[in-house]
Amino acid sequence: MSSTSEGRAAAGGRRDRDGEGRARNARPRDGLGRPLPYGERGVDRQPEGVVRRPEDSVAEAQALLDAGKPFHAHEVFEDAWKSGPEEERGLWRGLAQLAVGLTHAARGNVTGGVRLLRRGAGAVEEWAVVVGRPLPYGMDLAGVVTWARELAAEVEREAAAVDAVARAPRLSGRTVGG
Repeated sequence: MSSTSEGRAAAGGRRDRDGEGRARNARPRDGLGRPLPYGERGVDRQPEGVVRRPEDSVAEAQALLDAGKPFHAHEVFEDAWKSGPEEERGLWRGLAQLAVGLTHAARGNVTGGVRLLRRGAGAVEEWAVVVGRPLPYGMDLAGVVTWARELAAEVEREAAAVDAVARAPRLSGRTVGG
């Protein structure tokens, strides 16, 4: 995960480190990924660097989106982007951008939400056209692109935070696990 808060000083002025000594922000986070003060109970973080089958990435991200955790869904897509085949990186990067766009929109960051929703929609659409796979892993990319553009227009028009659960996309016509 790349974040400007990653690696900042923990309580006591020392940097948070993972088990391998790399700088990692260990502050708890809420469901939208916002850092909470040390010692508060946050939601469980997504482990980083997990290699999943593409279908499992889609199912896990959908479950997180449905639970109102688009920031965490972004981390699943980011893992797929970084570990998947080169020819699919544009797809997973675009989906990660959409999840971050929803995160910003739910936090009330209108400008960031609109930009990332539109950027992600463009990336997903371009990937589907160039590669010629409009339904990879059961995802309806045209439907996802439509969702993102409609949400971006709404966020821009209303200039207000959106409900992440109510506005979560359906990546496919199927229910998760279905």
